[in-house]
Amino acid sequence: MLRFRRMRNLQKFSAVHASVYNLFNAVRSLTSRSSFKLNRAAALAEWRSLCAE
Repeated sequence: MLRFRRMRNLQKFSAVHASVYNLFNAVRSLTSRSSFKLNRAAALAEWRSLCAE
């Protein structure tokens, strides 16, 4: 956290990191392969739509 010179930059980073981490963090051992692939595809589609704005 020392690399952030301003608290605002740290807050922006942590907000974005939390939302992205929640999108892509899926416990693989708890889901079947087909549902895991569907969830990953949906997360990637949402990520692409967010980046396109």
